[in-house]
Amino acid sequence: MNTELIGLSIDQVFSHIKWIEWIKEKIGVEIPFPIIADDQGELAKKLGMISPYKGTNTVRAVFIVDPDGIIRAILYYPQETGRNITEILRLVKALQTADKYSVATPANWAVDQFEWKSGSLVGDNVIIPPASSLEEKKDREEKAKKGEIKCLDWWFCYKQL
Repeated sequence: MNTELIGLSIDQVFSHIKWIEWIKEKIGVEIPFPIIADDQGELAKKLGMISPYKGTNTVRAVFIVDPDGIIRAILYYPQETGRNITEILRLVKALQTADKYSVATPANWAVDQFEWKSGSLVGDNVIIPPASSLEEKKDREEKAKKGEIKCLDWWFCYKQL
């Protein structure tokens, strides 16, 4: 998906080494990405990863950063709740699609591609941003008449990519 994964933990380097070894030995999976040891917790604090309810325990977090270094999405998970990898993949794909085609994606967009059942109002189509002028509104209505796009109303249109 043209992405990079980086881990961050407030654990020390030796803990990371053991964790990587343990996963490879017990599960047969090799961790191919770098893990940052933030053993002073400075970055974790700045990123809101230190739980205010759990002392110095960290919450699990996913930060999706675009190629320009801008944080586009943040998902926080309590320590006792695992991450939803399917949703992370869906979110990355949705952001990449929105950027590439200047569209928005509806709830549950592309979930079928990641083994979820889509329950979205517009399926796996993409939402076209609202018209910003009367001319654009009329153009949209013409495209809908020709079947180039579908609209639930002039301001809520969508299309297949």
